[in-house]
Amino acid sequence: MSNIDVLFDKLNVCPLKQLDKYTDEGKKVIGCAPVYAPEELVYAAGMIPMGIWGAEGEVTLAKEYFPAFYASPILRLMDLGLEGKLDKMSGMIIGGLSDGLKGLSQNWKRAVKNVPALYIGYGQNRKLEAGIEYNKKQYLKLKKQLEEIAGKEIEDSKIEDAIVLYNKHRKALQEFNELASKHLNTVTPTLRARVMTSAYFFDKAEHLEIVEEINKILREMPEEKFEGKKIVTTGILANSPEILKILEEYKLAIVDDNINHESGQFDYLVEEGTGDPVRALAKWISDIEGSTLLYDPEKLRGKIITEKVRKHGANGVLYLLTKFSDSDEFDYPIIKKELDDNGIVNILIEVDQQMTNFEQARTALQTFADMI
Repeated sequence: MSNIDVLFDKLNVCPLKQLDKYTDEGKKVIGCAPVYAPEELVYAAGMIPMGIWGAEGEVTLAKEYFPAFYASPILRLMDLGLEGKLDKMSGMIIGGLSDGLKGLSQNWKRAVKNVPALYIGYGQNRKLEAGIEYNKKQYLKLKKQLEEIAGKEIEDSKIEDAIVLYNKHRKALQEFNELASKHLNTVTPTLRARVMTSAYFFDKAEHLEIVEEINKILREMPEEKFEGKKIVTTGILANSPEILKILEEYKLAIVDDNINHESGQFDYLVEEGTGDPVRALAKWISDIEGSTLLYDPEKLRGKIITEKVRKHGANGVLYLLTKFSDSDEFDYPIIKKELDDNGIVNILIEVDQQMTNFEQARTALQTFADMI
């Protein structure tokens, strides 16, 4: 096994085992539901933030609380809570950035007694000064809740330190994303997704160290010639193991993404050294563009995807639509028209964490590979 393979293997972790690891070390863990949780506040309190975006598998106990036509990451996250698999967590941050997440927050409060819900009632007019101040107040409320759980005050200097660390981590992932696009034989879609996904389960300092080692090796390697087709992905989630295997089977390599779960965590940095780190975190939310879960009156998502296609000379766009996600479904017709108008070949694949049969997706992706 090569050095880089060893590093990729280190990132192949089970989130529940990571939860056990950190709690066994005496650390408190705070769950972070999708999306854009202010993890820096948790880290500054000396606790571990852990992003939980559902899990592959059939919906079970959540059926008692939600209708069937809910996005599976929400249903499967609720399952994990109801099944007691997250009981070692000291809280679950849930942001109200969609109707589905708002419903999750209320059902979580009602049904998951061992893991307190820490709700963030975001203001979607996030670019106005009033919107930034409102979201800052939401974060200050969360800060007090986290202080109660941690049993100590969260100092501004600690928040600033966390922002600096998280920005270093974001820059490392930005570099990995760029290096991966030049080493498509080495960094397969599965390994690329592993690096992105594992970031949610590690202490950020630990993950940063591993990613920096991977980047160092990739920097020293010559750029690879890839014989397949290059694509840009977009959607909320793109870490379905079976979908990634199909991409590899048909030699479809991911050169960049507009995925909330992936580049959504590192495309934008938090402003450092402002003297008001909580406001800086609220300002970060206002800076993000092209997200299906944030108010976007200019509809910039299609433009951002188009720019990524042109930057990398990609052959097409794969839209991974999370089934029953109203936010993503509303975006799709707008983005498809923009991609079509720019002559960019694109395809829609509906994904669901409950999926067990991937033959329809396989056929569609085979056709897509032939088209581009």
